Amino acid sequence: MPLPMPRAILFDLDGTLADTAPDLAGALNRLRNERGLSSTPYAQLRPHTSAGARGMIGAAFGLKPGDADYEELRVGFLAHYAAALAVDSTLFDGIPALLKALRQRQLGWGVVTNKAAVFTDPLVAQIGLADADCVISGDTTAHSKPHPEPLLEAARRLNLQPQECWYVGDDLRDIQAGRAAGMATVAAAWGYCGDSAPDSWEADALIDTPLQLLTLLPQQ
Repeated sequence: MPLPMPRAILFDLDGTLADTAPDLAGALNRLRNERGLSSTPYAQLRPHTSAGARGMIGAAFGLKPGDADYEELRVGFLAHYAAALAVDSTLFDGIPALLKALRQRQLGWGVVTNKAAVFTDPLVAQIGLADADCVISGDTTAHSKPHPEPLLEAARRLNLQPQECWYVGDDLRDIQAGRAAGMATVAAAWGYCGDSAPDSWEADALIDTPLQLLTLLPQQ
């Protein structure tokens, strides 16, 4: 079925708008190297980028929150990341053209990410996303995705009803959050996608490239 015409499109950040894996992997491997460990292969780390510190530390150290040493590693990882936030990170091919096209169609757009604001705000400014209509970080509300509250807060800041927004993301929890918020959901198959296939997430649409999003917009 065709998706309803949106008034704004909201995007996840890591793995959807921006390819931040190189800088996150670099931070993780600097942490390993200072502990006398060899670097974890980039290909092994990349799929876990959307899960942030939890995913990266799990992939490289086999630890999860609550395990001994996890918190110390998390703090060290985030310190390394903060020191080199946007060295090799870039917008995915097609994202600048997509955002320009949305503006031309008088559609709003915003960012909803689980990344903490201390990282989100400088990254958005440095990477070419400073004109977003709203930016919701993982600590903007009391909850993070897959809870719907960050998406509902974005809709409030845009003065829109949730059903007037679409949410685009590259992780299962993005689709879960969008669905729970009452938004149409679009799975971004060009992203990191975690441990599951995007076609299993039951999103309203699945696209392989950013510019394919425009083909989903109803004819005005």
